[in-house]
Amino acid sequence: MWVKICGITTAEDAESAMNWGADALGFVFYSKSPRALNPNELRMILGSDRTDADRVALFVNPAREEVERVLDTGLIDCLQFHGDEDREFCNSFGMPQIQASRVRDSKSIEDVFRKYETADMILLDADSPRGMGGTGETFDWELAGVLSDCQLRKTILAGGLTEANVVEAITTVRPFGVDVSSGVEVSAGKKDLLKMKRFIEGVKSV
Repeated sequence: MWVKICGITTAEDAESAMNWGADALGFVFYSKSPRALNPNELRMILGSDRTDADRVALFVNPAREEVERVLDTGLIDCLQFHGDEDREFCNSFGMPQIQASRVRDSKSIEDVFRKYETADMILLDADSPRGMGGTGETFDWELAGVLSDCQLRKTILAGGLTEANVVEAITTVRPFGVDVSSGVEVSAGKKDLLKMKRFIEGVKSV
């Protein structure tokens, strides 16, 4: 079971996540997020040569130049788009791609798979007025029942996951992987190392 720790802002958190078996690290490049980074900060966080985990850059309706500045660091393996970007824009960077969708109902899930059929992964997150992800809110996991086995193999489940509910979430949805941010934090952008360790252990036990 694949697991991504998102909203990484420190080298310590990145190292700890990799030490405990995270498959991917997420870095936010969205100025309205309390977890937002710039390319120079990314370089400091990923100062080591470790490549244990894929490094994912998250954007929300970015200008092309914003994405290119991050890619110019040479430190990113995958792009994640969390806004209303069109398929052509997302595909134009020639990078593996995760497209996030805010789940309102089963139709919104079907729509995102249709609209972004070329995306490598589809991330299902809660639709919250509090923000574009990292809100700590869940959605009704039963809504993912509309997905075929083939679609589930490219589904990442997010939204309000914690060490206490992630096993139930995986058992209910049967996704390819899970994504967590606020559920393993002390405060926005600062991970609780014990919670992160327990979360990863829980995922890997399924």
